[in-house]
This record gives sequence, C-alpha cells and structure tokens, in this order.
Amino acid sequence: MFTPTSRYAGLPTTTVTVTGPDGEPRELTYVRRRVIPRPQDHAVLALHTVEPGERLDHLADRYLGDATQYWRICDAAGVLRPDELEHPGQRAPIAMPPSG
Repeated sequence: MFTPTSRYAGLPTTTVTVTGPDGEPRELTYVRRRVIPRPQDHAVLALHTVEPGERLDHLADRYLGDATQYWRICDAAGVLRPDELEHPGQRAPIAMPPSG
C-alpha cells in the first residue's frame, strides 16, 4: 500500500463497510493512526540552523538522502507541519527515530 520509507509503512489497517452513494455497501480500508515518537526519544545527530529559503525537504535531501523524508525532521522536533521549522535562525534536529 505504501513505499517502505513512507511514514505509514507497516501500520495496521482496518476495513469498514459503508453505504455508497448508490445505496450499495462498500468496503473501505484505511491506515490506523500513527503514533509519533516523543522528540526526546530520538537520537539527535545534528542541529541545523535554518537559512532563508530553506525548506525541510531540502534538509531531508541533504542529511537523509531523500527529500520525502522531511517528516522525520518534523517528528524529531515535535511539530506537525514542515513550515513550523522553516524560519531563518531556527534549529532543526536531524535525528534517528527511537528503535523498537
């Protein structure tokens, strides 16, 4: 369902039956809620001071080798939206997620 590096990879799914617009039953499968690890449980490798014009996808590409992994930086900082860490002078944690 998701690529191996997706934040949703490996999460359990649930299937529910709903009534479609045509009145017929329809099965919908969705991914269960992702529990975000606590920021203090991440192993911080570096703190990057954000420069004007930088975005988290730029940082993810530079430090993690994959721009789509920006969400790992968000998790380590305890923020939900990338733009919360894109102000010049802010320090963005580059970290490894907790194991287990």
